[in-house]
Amino acid sequence: MRRAVIRTALLLAAWLGLAAPSWATDTLRVGLAMEGFSFTPLDVGMQTGIFARNGIAIEKFTQSGSAKLQMALASGAVDIGLSSGPALAFIAKGAPVIGVAALSLKPVFFCVIVRHDAPVHGAAELKGRSISVSTVGSLTGWLLGELSRQQGWGPSGIKAPPLGADAAQVAAMRTGQTDGMVIDIASAYRLETSGDARIVVKLGDVVRDFHSNIIYASRDLAAGHPDALRRFLAGWFEAVGFMHANKNRTMEIAEQVLDLSPAVADRLYDEVMPDFFSPDGRFDPKALATLQRSFVEMDMLPTPPDMSKLVTEEFLPATH
Repeated sequence: MRRAVIRTALLLAAWLGLAAPSWATDTLRVGLAMEGFSFTPLDVGMQTGIFARNGIAIEKFTQSGSAKLQMALASGAVDIGLSSGPALAFIAKGAPVIGVAALSLKPVFFCVIVRHDAPVHGAAELKGRSISVSTVGSLTGWLLGELSRQQGWGPSGIKAPPLGADAAQVAAMRTGQTDGMVIDIASAYRLETSGDARIVVKLGDVVRDFHSNIIYASRDLAAGHPDALRRFLAGWFEAVGFMHANKNRTMEIAEQVLDLSPAVADRLYDEVMPDFFSPDGRFDPKALATLQRSFVEMDMLPTPPDMSKLVTEEFLPATH
């Protein structure tokens, strides 16, 4: 009886060994341009074990902006970066990085807010108004300029003072130095809840063909460990699918990581999930063309680059 039990245990162990993934676990250092709901699939994949099942261990690092994240990628401090679409311009300037997946479909994360008592109720009333952005040449600045252009006022029809961090912009809006600002929608919901501001334009309704966020990889990772990169991306898109199917668990993780109230997390999920995350990472030619145009309009590049040299779909999971 004892020998039979041992033999059964050995057979079970052998079967489990055959059933387990054939790969060893690879540790990847993943950098974020900032904390935000747009990067929540990383936390979901970590906390639900999705990345672990794909043989990937994650070391997460949060940078203070896209420029610093691209520097970390170029120096080898991180392997993968979750950043803005316009950061592709750094690759055109020579950064040893490649865009490996479209993270987003359109910029639903950004909106224009005004003071709660401002006599502005829509895009048509923004002409000549002072709406602050983060910096000159920033994504927020380009989005505001694109809104102005689509209204027929040219890219400068709305004043766009660059005031830096959100706190400085909110202070300027509260004191009447500006009429409003371009801000992420989670922060806008907080300011609406506190009675400080109102959302007047959701920029995802204005700019549709545009990858506001992209997943980047260092050239060293892509060349030296392509299988690990493929498994990371497989885990990422599995996490996106999990988020669509599991609202409560997703909100629980987002509330914890982003310090959101349940009410804000609920609004954010309902606003973002239907149209923001790419389900497969494929690049949209129209979105890439808009990015290509934006590089020149934001004075990031003197001429439009060859976009085929900045991105690749080589590492994406197969679609059926």
